[in-house]
Amino acid sequence: QIQLAESGGGLVQAGDSLTLSCAASRRVFQDHAVAWFRLAPGQEREFVAAISRSGGNRAYADSVKGRFTISRDKDKNTVYLQMSGLKPEDTAVYYCASKRTILTAPLNLRADSYDSWGQGTQVTVSS
Repeated sequence: QIQLAESGGGLVQAGDSLTLSCAASRRVFQDHAVAWFRLAPGQEREFVAAISRSGGNRAYADSVKGRFTISRDKDKNTVYLQMSGLKPEDTAVYYCASKRTILTAPLNLRADSYDSWGQGTQVTVSS
């Protein structure tokens, strides 16, 4: 496991943009697929987006497709989640998670397949 730290959350208005960052403690992060999940009060944890270790494959939940973009900077050991057109229903604690994979591994959207997690960052979207 590696240590992950999310940042970039905050309080914004509907329609605004926000970029979350997930920084890893070790360079081995380059061998990890990374995903973002979110947890809203009274709801189950929800998959948001995932990116392969190469950055070549990406997946998004239907609810954020076209509005959110996941990317990674290998030199900075950081994965980003660019969020635009934010809606009140995007309000949640956002977590990044990672797992070591082989280069050709398909993306996994299940939370229980990831073994390293950050502490979360709160995103609140007001209407």
